[in-house]
Amino acid sequence: MVHITHNKHRLLELIIHTICWGLFFGFPLFFTQHDNGNIDWKEFINHSGVSLSFFVIFYVNYLILIPQILFKEHIGRFILLNLVLILVVSIGLRYWHNMLAFPPPVRPRSYLPPQYIFYIRDITSMIFMVGLSVAIRMSLRWSATELARREAVKSRTEAELKNLRNQLNPHFLLNTLNNIYALTAFDTEKAQQAIQELSKLLRYVLYDNQENFVPLTKEVEFIRNYIELMRIRVSSQVKISTHFQIHPDSQSPVAPLLFISLIENAFKHGVSPTAPSFIDITLTEKENKIHCIIRNSNYPKSATDKSGSGIGLEQVQKRLELLYAGHYEWQHQVSPDQKEYSSVLTIDIPDTNHKKTMP
Repeated sequence: MVHITHNKHRLLELIIHTICWGLFFGFPLFFTQHDNGNIDWKEFINHSGVSLSFFVIFYVNYLILIPQILFKEHIGRFILLNLVLILVVSIGLRYWHNMLAFPPPVRPRSYLPPQYIFYIRDITSMIFMVGLSVAIRMSLRWSATELARREAVKSRTEAELKNLRNQLNPHFLLNTLNNIYALTAFDTEKAQQAIQELSKLLRYVLYDNQENFVPLTKEVEFIRNYIELMRIRVSSQVKISTHFQIHPDSQSPVAPLLFISLIENAFKHGVSPTAPSFIDITLTEKENKIHCIIRNSNYPKSATDKSGSGIGLEQVQKRLELLYAGHYEWQHQVSPDQKEYSSVLTIDIPDTNHKKTMP
């Protein structure tokens, strides 16, 4: 991808140079054309000599002196070589004017401007061409450096996201298998049903969770399947309610498994084996935003409870920063009476034409 972008950049640069210098060398035709339409070729050759001298100054700097000397911070050598180059080209241009384009004047020398006036004019113009070539080459160098930096950041971000996905999948599967293992101890029929539900989840985790973004409908289907799996495990004392308000055919992109860690956390800390519990999950799509609100009863794990690793919520924060930096709001808090926990996540829906990362 970087190689293709670089080739396009070089091709565009070549086209721009060709057009600009084509116009530059073509301008003398407009200045040397008489009213009758004929071109004064002797005067055209005179003007072309100026264009050619500028061409030489520009490209000797652009192709050789700037990349080989100036970019290596040999500033003194760069200035000295340009002085020599300008002197040689100026002498050559004067020779072109006096000996090739125009023969020696027949008028007395006193009627002509001093020769040094022409040298000053030519040298000033050539110094300007040196500055122009430096400015253009420096801007292109900055552009190439910035492009390389962005590609490096993009590659690093994608590597970090891949690493997070590789961590998240085993973490999610481990928690789910722990749930099924708990069922086998007292209800083998429910355990078998849970394994069937797990197969649906595995299909999504293994095959659909390979991109940075998936359609919202797929993510909601996965969440529904996960909640059905958890319903099998929890007791009748746990009230689970869900509210999904999205378009049935919504293709809005969302990071896969982004909300599942929040829902896992609700089942981990919001369910008591002895007391009534509740989990309320709301997911809505509105005005180019996705809102996820999760409320649950608060039953913190005891110090001896080692189930889960707590890595899920940490990964949510990292993924949000990588994929939605500046385009999300996440608030989570415990009620004053310590009986209810709530987590509210709002994300902007990315542009479907730029689904790699948020702008």
